[in-house]
Amino acid sequence: MKTIKNINWLLGLLACCTLAFTSCTKESSDATNDLSVDAQTIAVANPQTTGISGNNSDDDTVYVLHECKERDEKVAVAEANLSADIKTYLSTNYSGYTFVKAFKIVEQGDDNGNKGHIVIIYYNDKPVALRFNADGSFKKVLEQREKKDVRGKGWHLGGRFQSRSGLMQDTVALADIPVGITTFFRATYGTDTLTRAYKVHQGGYLLLSVNNGVYATAFSATGSFFKRIRLNAREGKAAAIEAAALPAAITNYLTTTYPGYVFNRAYTISANGAIKGYVVVIDANNTRYGLAFDANGNFEAAKVIR
Repeated sequence: MKTIKNINWLLGLLACCTLAFTSCTKESSDATNDLSVDAQTIAVANPQTTGISGNNSDDDTVYVLHECKERDEKVAVAEANLSADIKTYLSTNYSGYTFVKAFKIVEQGDDNGNKGHIVIIYYNDKPVALRFNADGSFKKVLEQREKKDVRGKGWHLGGRFQSRSGLMQDTVALADIPVGITTFFRATYGTDTLTRAYKVHQGGYLLLSVNNGVYATAFSATGSFFKRIRLNAREGKAAAIEAAALPAAITNYLTTTYPGYVFNRAYTISANGAIKGYVVVIDANNTRYGLAFDANGNFEAAKVIR
């Protein structure tokens, strides 16, 4: 993978900047509105506004939030030194990603220890930050915020993560999908039933449809076909449902694994009148994911849509 160069990296804290960069500071849930653990931030230039090389002004920087204990430190790690499990996870789930930065979490004074890794990549020209356990297994996608939202709700109208307001500003009426995209879709996937459409914040469209399963079909800002993904892990007929109808196990998994996520759409997958599984589409930090669960709400698979 290519490594991005010339990015001005800033390591900051949620509180007093006179503390060492590798220490942590306690922030109450009242201060952050959705954080109840000790937390640090990592700032990264955002290619949405700056391209590959950024100068980390307030407008082109996003802050990655991650939990840490009082004596935790971040130690920079080269891509080559990441475990095989982490590399496999990244190449499998974020094919074509560009490596940006990685850290090993250790206890202060123990550089040979390992309490897990944080890996930041660019995928589809957007930063994605992931937390891995000490054994290299995936733990969660870390929440991102703009500088003005490091304390507070985590979003503001017109901001990069404004979809967290829950107002679904990115939803597009099916009748308002550009004619070129609609024509291509009907000609190519004529047996699909469209259920929802979204305007991607960075440009382009995402269409959700059902046809003996759930499909996500993405188009570029110019209306060109980008890719199509089948989201269900099990065979069956798909039917849309509301978030409130999901099993608690699914809701708990989403909250834990994708902090700050925004619910887009959910479906049941049924066969012979019985629910065999679920599909949930979410937006987590400007990256959309389609997740499959079994009938009991146990996680089965995750696919990066865009």
